[in-house]
Amino acid sequence: MKDAESTQRTQTNVAAITTKEEFQIEGILEPIILSYFETLNAGEFPATATLFADDGVMYPPFESGIVGREAIALYLQQEAENIKACPRQGIVETLENDQIQFQVTGKAQTSWCGVNVTWFFILNRQRQIITAKIKLLASPQELLTLRRED
Repeated sequence: MKDAESTQRTQTNVAAITTKEEFQIEGILEPIILSYFETLNAGEFPATATLFADDGVMYPPFESGIVGREAIALYLQQEAENIKACPRQGIVETLENDQIQFQVTGKAQTSWCGVNVTWFFILNRQRQIITAKIKLLASPQELLTLRRED
């Protein structure tokens, strides 16, 4: 019964998310993945966090795992303001236990730099994000040149 309630809550959260920007990612049709990028770019971080399972984990670049919806929303509010994710294409793979993995490549743009990124998502049976890993695709030297002067 808990799985059905959780699925219903996720579907309701996705239905409640309305943004002006429609995302299309070559190779990806999954509404949860599209909603992730839509809400992230709209700065609707609590909505982004609702796409995660209760114990979902986000692995941002250079950080340890951020666990749970509240912690993910707080992290995004602190760290993702003014970041634009520009996903281009993706691939889908079915894993064990009816989990689905999505690998999306694109670019992340801030006011001071842009960098190529790969996002890895794993969804559970209820179509909730259980893991999101964000990997920057740059050499250590390139990353050092991207550091802001504080």
